Amino acid sequence: MPLRAPFPAPLRGVVPPLITPLTPDGEVDMVSMRRLAAHLIGAGVHGLFVLGSSGEGAFLTDGQRRAALEAAVEAAAGRVPVLAGVIETTTPRVLDRAKDAVKAGADALVATAPFYARTHPAETADHFRRLAAAAGLPVFAYDIPAATHTKLDRATVLALAADGTLAGLKDSSGDEGSLRRLLAPLRAAAPAFSVLTGSELTVDGALLAGVDGVVPGLGNVDAHGYVRLYEAARAGDWDAARRAQDRLAALFAIVDAGDPARMGGSSSALGAFKAAVHLQGVIDCPATAAPQIALDAAETARVRRGLVAAGLLPAEAASALAVG
Repeated sequence: MPLRAPFPAPLRGVVPPLITPLTPDGEVDMVSMRRLAAHLIGAGVHGLFVLGSSGEGAFLTDGQRRAALEAAVEAAAGRVPVLAGVIETTTPRVLDRAKDAVKAGADALVATAPFYARTHPAETADHFRRLAAAAGLPVFAYDIPAATHTKLDRATVLALAADGTLAGLKDSSGDEGSLRRLLAPLRAAAPAFSVLTGSELTVDGALLAGVDGVVPGLGNVDAHGYVRLYEAARAGDWDAARRAQDRLAALFAIVDAGDPARMGGSSSALGAFKAAVHLQGVIDCPATAAPQIALDAAETARVRRGLVAAGLLPAEAASALAVG
């Protein structure tokens, strides 16, 4: 086993949420998973988040989750920390996934509040405390109300940061005002606490406000672009950061490649990410997990044109799928 550096506190930088490459029959493509992880590390990312929303964790079996995580940990080989999503409906189920993540060699865990049944903030706090105590790894709270239907309470996050239960927060709430109000008291209560934005589109503004980094699904497609944005912000070159963000915002249009008359937004976005990484030659197959609908040839052509416009594929590739 390679030696691992202590987990950074706070964790800073670009931590892409890896897509999970699948074979045409729906199994985890371990070779492509390792290739993707190595590709992102080569682009200069500062960590890997496996089995999040972009990783289709909610769609995979327990065995598939273990396989995907083991492949990513193997590829990372201690070079960057690997954060494992242990996202489940209830505390006992999360604790089971945490055992798998610890066994696979994850460096930290990412969990939402319990969902399906709505929980009181006191119950949510107890959930995270049980997870931190049982796993013995840093725990990041994942605030994604669109999926859990519960927004993490600011007072709860502050309390769990101050007492060391939580090591960080991945904010995918879309509530930038609430995040902004949280940052200053967090810095006073827990300066080693890491705040990562899950928004691909407002990273420059979030870094200016004081977040530590970004967890961008689009980072699977253009990790170099997000690393450049982050490095410009760290250097205080906000004009360069804005230009980098504007370019990535334009590239983000690929998430709308899918036809809304036949698929949901999640199928369109995840399908676009997988199609893009497949077109770049990083993964072998762009299949998405059932029951999500895969992009067709015309929709894939729209993704290809977006990659060409962003300079991620050669211009001659634009004519290879001249449909759509």
